[in-house]
Amino acid sequence: MTRSLKVALAQLNPKVGDVAGNLAKVRAARTEAAKQGADLVLTAELVLAGYFPEDLVLKPSFVKRCHEAVEELRADTRDGGPALLVATPWREDGKLYNAIICLDKGEIVGKRYKLDLPNYGVFDDKRVFAPGPMPGPLVVKGVRIGVPICEDVWTPDVVECISETGGEILLVPNASPYEVGKTDVRVQLAVKRVVESGLPLVYLNQVGGQDEVIYDGGSFALGADRSLKVKLASFREQVATIEFRRSADGWECQPGPIAPEPSDIESIYQAMMLGLRDYVNKTGFPSVVIGLSGGVDSALTAAVAADALGPERVHTLMMPSPYTSAHSLEDAKACAEAIGVRYDIVGIEPAMEAFRAMTVPLFGNRKEDVTEENIQSRARAVVLMAVSNKLGGMVVTTGNKSEMAVGYATLYGDMCGGYNVLKDAYKTTVFELCRWRNAHLPEGAMGRKGAVIPGRIISKPPSAELRADQKDSDSLPPYPVLDAILKGLIERDLSAEELAAEGHDLVTVNKVWRLLEGAEYKRRQAPPGVKITSRIISRERRYPIVNGFRG
Repeated sequence: MTRSLKVALAQLNPKVGDVAGNLAKVRAARTEAAKQGADLVLTAELVLAGYFPEDLVLKPSFVKRCHEAVEELRADTRDGGPALLVATPWREDGKLYNAIICLDKGEIVGKRYKLDLPNYGVFDDKRVFAPGPMPGPLVVKGVRIGVPICEDVWTPDVVECISETGGEILLVPNASPYEVGKTDVRVQLAVKRVVESGLPLVYLNQVGGQDEVIYDGGSFALGADRSLKVKLASFREQVATIEFRRSADGWECQPGPIAPEPSDIESIYQAMMLGLRDYVNKTGFPSVVIGLSGGVDSALTAAVAADALGPERVHTLMMPSPYTSAHSLEDAKACAEAIGVRYDIVGIEPAMEAFRAMTVPLFGNRKEDVTEENIQSRARAVVLMAVSNKLGGMVVTTGNKSEMAVGYATLYGDMCGGYNVLKDAYKTTVFELCRWRNAHLPEGAMGRKGAVIPGRIISKPPSAELRADQKDSDSLPPYPVLDAILKGLIERDLSAEELAAEGHDLVTVNKVWRLLEGAEYKRRQAPPGVKITSRIISRERRYPIVNGFRG
């Protein structure tokens, strides 16, 4: 009878579609696990494909390559090393499954398929996968192991079946996206399954950025007594081995290191760093290009970029117009120097004059309005994209969630770029992040320690500076008011009347609602960005562009 089982948790950062690269990561993790004395290696959900592969799994040649990778790993296990639970798309009997394959001693000793396929938020599993049958435990190294896959533990049914059919330990592979407060949600969920089953549980999560979704790792193990036994680090790869020992009362998870949990604001910053770093590196860009205005959004974006990639990979440009204030010029230069990034000035007044001359025959003596304001923003976009095309860096946009929600952004202007670090961060969160970064150097950051965002940038009234004496408050409610209303409309799906009942001014709420819905066409053309809240206003909020509903 097996008395001890050592399980290596392979918290890896795969790249969607890179089967060869992901296979190499799994092999390296298994090699490390063998050095740690592991009997079994657990990988995260769809590790060979990368999560989420979307319609890539509908391509037969891609699924075939995943099958071939499983065969290569199966052959690897002839070496007498650890058994392997590897997650992959798997086609069998004409159906495509989200699968976990157990490999040991050169054989496939078991397969289990995900039963509960999510179809909400960022998830589209039901669109591409077939649900598997209700799974019982696998026998690995003489131990009956239940392997519910991610969503399978969000309801009690699968774990109940595993428990009732003799399961002894629960090993749960996941690709669980980051959002603020998600760790507590996962732990509370896992505790419920432990209480219901009486079994110890390992929750293994993926780490890394994939387009808009960030996987924060933070894998953990709970004993049958519900206590936290082990926790891996958040936001970085790690292979760690935990031990289970058989006792008269069942299998006991032995205590191990418990990594500290970052605060909410630190976790947001870490998610932004990881999201940008992975997006830039996985798409193959050597550097990033950022328009630095002297305002808070571009300052924070530049700081995150320097921390994520290193200051030497960040190129900032100040592109002043006649409406750019002297303090904005001073603040942008001071910010670039504090962060330690390249800083150039390219004035856009010649472009403004050229466009004015070009359009006089069309516009005649019509009064200047938002048209001329947008020309400024689009002239800056032309400069940024020219630098990107010539020097190779990716343009990173700087609009926050508050602005993107209400359309306070210029299509083909400040929205022009490849990625947006602040896409899911409300303006009030942006200010909080700036203050936090000035007081802390994030773990793993490649940027400078200390106050990298000048205090005046944080304290001065926000302004787009597209006309004389312009302030954001001329067009929008104060940001604390706006953000509270937007959270109600976006994350909580409240009506205008429900928000008014909570104390908000109904006229203001209705104005914000009209702006929110009227800007849908802009958001459809916006670059991807880092998801940090429970609902990013892109793939998680799929509203029609033509929409006659009000309220």
